Amino acid sequence: MNQADKVTISRIVKVNHAGEYGAIRIYRAQIWVARLLYPEIVAFLMETLEHEINHCALFRSAMPERNSRPCRIMGLWGNGGLVLDFVTSLFGRQGIWICTAAVEKAVHHHLEDQLFFLKDKDPALYSLIKDIQAEELSHLQHAEDNITVNSSWARLLTCSITLATDAVIWLSTWGDSSKMTKSLRDHVQGK
Repeated sequence: MNQADKVTISRIVKVNHAGEYGAIRIYRAQIWVARLLYPEIVAFLMETLEHEINHCALFRSAMPERNSRPCRIMGLWGNGGLVLDFVTSLFGRQGIWICTAAVEKAVHHHLEDQLFFLKDKDPALYSLIKDIQAEELSHLQHAEDNITVNSSWARLLTCSITLATDAVIWLSTWGDSSKMTKSLRDHVQGK
């Protein structure tokens, strides 16, 4: 494997670890709000939080072998996740579901790009991400199943969350996320 691929793999582990940390903060804030206002959704949020804690630990344990270390902008991930949820919670249950769906959908797209990149380069990390992706997709599906609004505010909120998630991922990978997306797109288009 060449040095550029090693650096990209290191960044993949770093951004995934940071993303899981941000997700932990989102779900903890959602649980706090839901316990007060929407107790019927707490069980799902608690289960999802446990998944994210496990994912974060798995990516952290994958770091040493890949010469990776925690992201320098972990505070942005953590505080951003916390603020994001409190803001979206102002929109009620639908805000929580929209936030969850938008974040999970953006993450799913990035995981797809990573899996394409990793397939022949790091089978162990590929397998780890593939397993985690299955749980992330279940979170996405559950959130989408509970979204009942299709208003302009919901579309604007979804777009804003997706753009913010993509921006933090791009910053955390020093642009490698854009290169992986382009590589996958070129492959699909036969370039």
